[in-house]
This record gives sequence, C-alpha cells and structure tokens, in this order.
Amino acid sequence: MTSQSNDAFVQFDRVQKSYDGETLVVKDLNLSIGKGEFLTMLGPSGSGKTTCLMMLAGFETATHGEITLDGKPINNIPPHKRGIGMVFQNYALFPHMTVAENLAFPLEVRGMGKSDREEKITRALDMVQMGQFAGRRPAQLSGGQQQRIALARALVFEPELVLMDEPLGALDKQLREHMQFEITNLAHRLGITVVYVTHDQTEALTMSDRVAVFDDGRIQQLDPPDILYEQPQNSFVAQFIGENNTLHGTVSKIENGRAEVTLDDGEVIDAVPVNVGSVGERTLISIRPERVEYNRDRLSPDAHTIQAEVAEFIYMGDIYRTRLKVAGRDDFIIKTRNAPDQRRLQPGERIEIGWRPQDCRALDA
Repeated sequence: MTSQSNDAFVQFDRVQKSYDGETLVVKDLNLSIGKGEFLTMLGPSGSGKTTCLMMLAGFETATHGEITLDGKPINNIPPHKRGIGMVFQNYALFPHMTVAENLAFPLEVRGMGKSDREEKITRALDMVQMGQFAGRRPAQLSGGQQQRIALARALVFEPELVLMDEPLGALDKQLREHMQFEITNLAHRLGITVVYVTHDQTEALTMSDRVAVFDDGRIQQLDPPDILYEQPQNSFVAQFIGENNTLHGTVSKIENGRAEVTLDDGEVIDAVPVNVGSVGERTLISIRPERVEYNRDRLSPDAHTIQAEVAEFIYMGDIYRTRLKVAGRDDFIIKTRNAPDQRRLQPGERIEIGWRPQDCRALDA
C-alpha cells in the first residue's frame, strides 16, 4: 500500500477498474485530494475520468485498490450513506416535484424534521439566488435555472464533498462562463471539496485549484492550471491543453539543461529537454502560439529566430491569429495582441519569427 497523505480528504490508493475482467479503464490510480480543494478530472472520452468519479460516488465498484474519504475506507459503503453531493449534466431533477420538494428529498431521506428542512431549503436556494422559485416545477425553469436548482440540491444537506459530472455541458457559452465563476466562488466560500469532471480544457483551467489530465486510464499530469499550461510534461498534455505548435525533429545534443534539436527540414533550434532520453532520439517540439513574436523590437536578445511565410491572417477582436508555413509545416499558429503598433500581415509575406529557448520544450515524439 502507498502511504496515506496526512492532509488527504479523498484518497485513491492503487485503484483499478475493469468492466470485463480483462481491459482496465482505470490503471493503478494514486490520487490525494485535499480538504476544500477544487480538483478537476480532465480528459477525452474514454480516458477513465468519469469512471473515477462514479467509483468515488459509489455507483461503480473498484476492481482493485482502496478509496478513502476523510481517512475512512468507503469501497463497501452504499452511495446514499457516503454523504456526498452530486450534480449531473442532465440535472436529474424530479419533474413531478416542485423546486422545494426536490430539495427536501435528500433531507427526508436523512430523516430530518420539517422545520429544519425548510430552513436548509431556504438557505440553499438563497445561495444560488433562486429563492423566489421554490413553488415552480423543473419544466417551468430555463436550463440555467435548472442547473442552479441541481446545485442547490447537492448542497442542501451540507456535504463536505460535492462531485460534478459535466454539469455545464448543456448550457450556452455565455451562461456556461457565468456559472463557472458562480460554482467556483460558492465552493470556496463554503469551503467544500469539489471533484469536477469535464472534457472542456478552458473550464478546467479557469475553475480548478489543480487539474488531473487523464488519458488511457492514467493521470498523465496533475498540477495547478498555470503549471499544466506552461510546463506540459508530455506531448499528450501539451497538445490536449490549449493551442500548441508542434515541430518534429531529432535530438542532436543535450548539455547544461538545454537540448539542441535538428528539425526535419534541417533547421537547428534549442529547447528545454523535458521528456527526451538521449542524443539521436526523435522528439516533438512544443511552443505556445502566444510565446512567438514577429516584431523584431519585441524579441528578447537570446531569442531563436526562424523564417516563415504568412498563410492566413485573422482578426479576432482582442488578438490577431496568424497561420504560418514554418519548417515544412503549414499549421504553425501565432497569437498577437491587438495593439496600435502591431502590424497587420499579408498572406504570402515572408517574415522572421522568434521565441525564447525557455518557451520551447522537447517532449516525447
């Protein structure tokens, strides 16, 4: 057994899950979640993130390993006795009940008296600014209002842990962004622990204290959002989180914390070696679009420069998005701020672009 983390509120210890006895959808998961932490499980469909959430909720059973909540093993405790709040994408509200009756249900199940129930329902509805909707049925509410009620129902019995499975997936972009901030603020104000599942990277980056990036049943990287974005540990994370430029090459030298990489078109560049073994190995170079500059006066003295041809120049309001032909590829993107001194580029124009070596990472091919 791996040692328990002293401040872990939720702990997955060597947890595995298989549905058919052969294929593991979750592989040897070790994960500690602190009390009051907002942790997001992020990954593509089939990566294992929802299965982990369902094992924590008790709707799925771990094939191997142990899950503990506040130091107590919960593998054999049924879902309704775990004291965990749940919010789903489809709201899962009872259509024949009013909003107040929906919120009363988890309290009745716990044997709470009428006056206590009414007090908690009022408090939970006020929390999500839905106090005046207590007498309405779900069908009389908009999608955003139903999601607030689902959130209030998850919080009404004051759980210490709330699980959310793609809760904003059905909402339009503007409402979704508004609810992201509301949920995060509410969670921090109440001091509850949240485990949140999404495949939306922007949602994960804006809401979380830490993000666990899943792929193929394993956590590929677990870090705060800024570290995850700025310092991806492998090519999957680099390409899954945010927009990313990739160039292919071979490691020709490694010394003093720098890798010299010969790109496939013969160009030689410097990069930070993150996930490469030795000289002669193939590597994938990762550079974020906003780290590339084409105004010479904005380039740092140690910048690496390379020739490029403008393929497409798109005005996007706050930024310009330019697609370039670089090192034999035609999908190299740079993003520049819409500033008065930023020159507009023309398709077909030859330019010199550059970036700092520390912004360029050599990852697994």
